[in-house]
Parts: sequence; C-alpha cells; structure tokens
Amino acid sequence: MSLFLADTWHLLVRHIRTTIRIPIWIAVTLIQPVIWLTLYGQLFRRVVEIPGFESGSYIQFLTPGVVIMTALFGSAWSGMGILEDLTDGVMDRLLATPVHRASLMTARVLHAALTVAVQSVLILAFGLLLGARVNGGVVGIVSILVLASLLGSGFSALSNGLALVTRREETLIAIINFFGLPLTFLSTAFITSNLMPDWIRFIARGNPVNWAVDAARFSMLGQNWSGVAWRMLLLAFFALASIALATRAFRAYRRAA
Repeated sequence: MSLFLADTWHLLVRHIRTTIRIPIWIAVTLIQPVIWLTLYGQLFRRVVEIPGFESGSYIQFLTPGVVIMTALFGSAWSGMGILEDLTDGVMDRLLATPVHRASLMTARVLHAALTVAVQSVLILAFGLLLGARVNGGVVGIVSILVLASLLGSGFSALSNGLALVTRREETLIAIINFFGLPLTFLSTAFITSNLMPDWIRFIARGNPVNWAVDAARFSMLGQNWSGVAWRMLLLAFFALASIALATRAFRAYRRAA
C-alpha cells in the first residue's frame, strides 16, 4: 500500500507539472466557462419569464450547469495525455520500472479530479460576481466540488480507457465530440426539466451529467440535501465503474504490449 501511495503521489506531481508548463491550456479551460456564463447568461436571461421555469435568475440557474459542463469536457480530454505517453514511449518505460501498475491510472484520475475542483472554485467565484448566490453556504460549495470531481473522475477514467483501446487521437476526439454535447443537452444544464420534452426528460434520468447538474443546483439553493446525497452516491458508483473499465483496458494493453 505504501508503494502504491508513494508512486501515485509522484506520478500525480508529474501530471500537475506537465499541466503548469502549458499555460495556454490553463487559460483556455478557464476562459471558456467565463464566456459561457457571460454570453449564455445574457442571451437566455429572459427565459426565466417562461411559465414553469424554476428560477428567477438565469445566472443562478446556469452557474452550476457551467461548473458541471466544464468538469465533463475538461476530464473527457484526459485520454490525450496517455496517448501522448504511448506515442513518446513514456508508458513503455514506466512499465519497465517497479512502479505500482495501479498508480499509473489512479494518478491520472486524481489529476483530473483536482483540476476539475480548481476550475469549479474559479467558475463559482465568477458566477458570484455575476449575481449568483450559494444559499447552501460552505456545505453547498463543498458539495458542488465533490460532485464535479466525481463526474470528472468518471469521465477521465473512461477517456483513458478509450485511449488505451483505440490508441489513436482521431478516434478519441471523434468519440468525445460525439458524446460530449449530447450529454450536456440531455441534462438540465441550460433548461429546467419542466420545459423538456418527455423523451429527453426520460433519458436525462440515466445521464450522469444530469445527476451532477441537479445535485449542484440543489447545493447552491441549499435544498433537497437527500437528493444531493443520492446523486452523489450514483456518481460515486459511476466513477468506480469507469475506473474498473479503464483498469481492464490497461490490463489488455499490458498483455498486448
């Protein structure tokens, strides 16, 4: 266990340093949600006047959706890092060392979760500047960070597993683009469930993105904490299942290597 923890820590530090060395990537991942909040918040601000809309402020409604959407897209690209390591031969060199094999995947998932948590704090802060309020207080903020990190962990693991299976950037990019936006629009990120068509509302019930968005919105409002806990549990199962799939993909890669 001590070897696993030590190796995971060293690999996590390596991934963090790699991220810091690419400032343009950090800037883009932070600027894009700011643009979403600013543009969408103004473009759709009068949608709250539609009968049946659940919020009096669209910024209040949109902020948790943007937090979760950023977690989704940020973590979904995690597989690009492992593809780079495969191409450069870094993965093969790591496999030739005594490093704990489970640490190779765990460190990447933790890195994605940590990145998502930092992004979520900054997006929430900007949302507050635009007029959103976290009525759930500190507990609400922590809940949102946990929800975003769990979702990010799950999609990061899936992305890394897909990267190990496909081993091609073009294929991974196509899969991410194919599923990314539909998962977002099949959730309450932009519109309340009361105004969704019945078939979309039905699909959204099984969408992990929708679980995270609804729970994050409840956390901001300081309401329905039992619903938050239930959705958090579902996201934890989703993350564990994704990690299990990624682990199987990693074992298959090791056998084929």
